[in-house]
Amino acid sequence: MKQWTRPRVFILAALLATATPALAQDSVEQFYRGRTVNLVIGSNVGGGYDFYGRLVARHLGKHIPGKPNIVPSNMAGAGGNTAAGYVFSVAPKDGTAIAASSSGSLLDALIGDKSIVRHDPLGFNFIGSANSEVSLCLARKDAAVQKFADAFATEILIGSSGGTTRDLPMALNNVLGTRLKLISGYPGTREVMLAMDKGEVQGLCGIGYTSTISQKPEWFKPDSPVRVLVQEAVKGLPDLDRAGAPLAVDFARTAEQREILEIIYSQLLFTRPFMMAPEVPAERVAAIRAAFLRTLADPELLAEAAKLNLVIDAMSGEALGAMIRGLYAKPPDVIRKVRAALASP
Repeated sequence: MKQWTRPRVFILAALLATATPALAQDSVEQFYRGRTVNLVIGSNVGGGYDFYGRLVARHLGKHIPGKPNIVPSNMAGAGGNTAAGYVFSVAPKDGTAIAASSSGSLLDALIGDKSIVRHDPLGFNFIGSANSEVSLCLARKDAAVQKFADAFATEILIGSSGGTTRDLPMALNNVLGTRLKLISGYPGTREVMLAMDKGEVQGLCGIGYTSTISQKPEWFKPDSPVRVLVQEAVKGLPDLDRAGAPLAVDFARTAEQREILEIIYSQLLFTRPFMMAPEVPAERVAAIRAAFLRTLADPELLAEAAKLNLVIDAMSGEALGAMIRGLYAKPPDVIRKVRAALASP
């Protein structure tokens, strides 16, 4: 009998190893079948974050085992931190709540306003990001500031809805010395754009190119009433480069200034992050991560994104998590300088 003991153990172990993924898959499918997943979007209706969140919501369910119903809802506030905090602390922890938040909601605890953060950014189960971005600083063509260099001597009123529309222009002021006067209190970028159309403000900074062109495609036509003052990114868009829109980092006068701006702009590499609470079972996290990547490669989603002028640039949950952990591991003295660059005067 002894001669059969080890082979039987090996056979049993092999069978269990083979069965475990299938059992996990069956368990996930059984859990999600007939359920509703709430996708909480950290912005108002009609902005870029809302467009991406609802686009994913329309296609994600068919790629999750059990094909649950995905219901998007909006929870604007604190630059995406309200939605992130809700999913982290309040929403169900069983895998039926996903945050479609902002990159700022993952970095504010490190380099932003800690007082608006009610979650641990490193504790999330990261699902992935739908888009990388180049942020823009835009101005009306009838504004006193006609090119970015003018903003060093001439004040311009910039509308802000918080998040990057507050942080990125603040960094331009503190690091480079521009005179961008922020007019805050707008609930979303859509409202800032309407304010620009009405002349309430002369510009908007820290808004993504894809978010802008999806909402205001006429702003990129020859007869546009708006011009791109500067690209707030480490690397610009080829079309905007050819059109002569400069990079903000190229106005840095020292290596330290450039490093500070590059760390701030790193958040543009994951501008549409999706997250789940820390307590969600691992097999459900894995299933949602895989479904997220399949969703962003779905021909139907890509065709719809093209019609909406939305650019898809998928990042996996694993890659997103590694990037966030790398940023939080930066030397404390560097982070202090970045925080100072984002502080209000």
